[in-house]
Amino acid sequence: MARITAESLALEPGARVVVAMSGGVDSAVTAALLHEAGLDVVGITLQLYDHGAATAKKGACCAGQDIKDARNVADAIGIPHYVLDFEARFKAAVIDDFAASYAHGRTPIPCVRCNQKIKFTDLLEVARDLGAAALATGHYARRVGGATGAELWRAVDAGKDQSYFLFATTPSQLDFVRFPLGGLDKEATRREAQRLALPVAAKPESQDICFVPEGHYSRIVGKLEPKAMRKGAILHVDGRKLGEHAGIGHYTVGQRRGLGVAAAERLYVIGLDAEAAEVRVGPRRAGLVGTVELEDANRLGDWPLGRELAIKHRYNEPAVPGVVELAHGNTATVAFKASQSGVAPGQAAVVYDGERVLGGGWIRRAVPASSSLDSTAA
Repeated sequence: MARITAESLALEPGARVVVAMSGGVDSAVTAALLHEAGLDVVGITLQLYDHGAATAKKGACCAGQDIKDARNVADAIGIPHYVLDFEARFKAAVIDDFAASYAHGRTPIPCVRCNQKIKFTDLLEVARDLGAAALATGHYARRVGGATGAELWRAVDAGKDQSYFLFATTPSQLDFVRFPLGGLDKEATRREAQRLALPVAAKPESQDICFVPEGHYSRIVGKLEPKAMRKGAILHVDGRKLGEHAGIGHYTVGQRRGLGVAAAERLYVIGLDAEAAEVRVGPRRAGLVGTVELEDANRLGDWPLGRELAIKHRYNEPAVPGVVELAHGNTATVAFKASQSGVAPGQAAVVYDGERVLGGGWIRRAVPASSSLDSTAA
């Protein structure tokens, strides 16, 4: 691989760089490569939730063991390392928002909120206070210099690309952050960890949301938002009552498994009515969406209006063709060329022009295909 240099990151030789170290392989390699490039690296790990509870949790970032791993990596590299207590900020900005979203029938993306509210806001300010020229993370995305400033691009490794989670990064934040791993694939990162003899070289990747023990998010939702666990009816889109549920906090739009009802046809969650505590289900075609309305849109460049762009409306779904139209303020609409399934309020619609991320917005409302101009099934 081409060696990372200060110049390749648009930094002065010897510049100070703060690295967000989660305790995983990616951030460890990021710190080690920057140190190898002769930069003045400072590692910072954020304690984001209760340390005692976190220690018993395996396979999640920022847990007690992960803090120890980050410190061990910093010691092995020979860089200073600090742990900052961001627990209160994280709870207010990410965990409370996560629970409230489910209580309102929306499907949150806590990783975006963490990037938006914690890493690229609070931690970025800490980096500035330390006299750093940049904040670096282990995200798989690329920061590319453009004619009018830094641009956000997809990672070279499409299977690891995390640009979707970075859509809310503002232009000023993008000017300050760096993503050294954007040009690598995961195998190359592992090889670098081994070459650099990092103590986490063989550490497995985390799969769960960091603050959700073993993927049981409903426990946290029920504790923080009891109304999300209010019992209610499961209704077919044709009006029939099919059964009862134990709370809309157990469901998300597009869900197929674990609905708790038996039917001759395959059913999906089509909609959630938080006020009435109702879960509406139906066949896949009943949930097709032609248009989405976006709020809190963030633009990382001009959005070519009227031109077909690529829209990613869920992280684990491929980008699909669509046309963006700006509305009032920071709102917008996206009309899909072909109707989409599994489009959930609370998720993000991220706009791509080729490899470049133009920004995106939070899905406020999904308009059924039958109400849109295009009702072609995806």
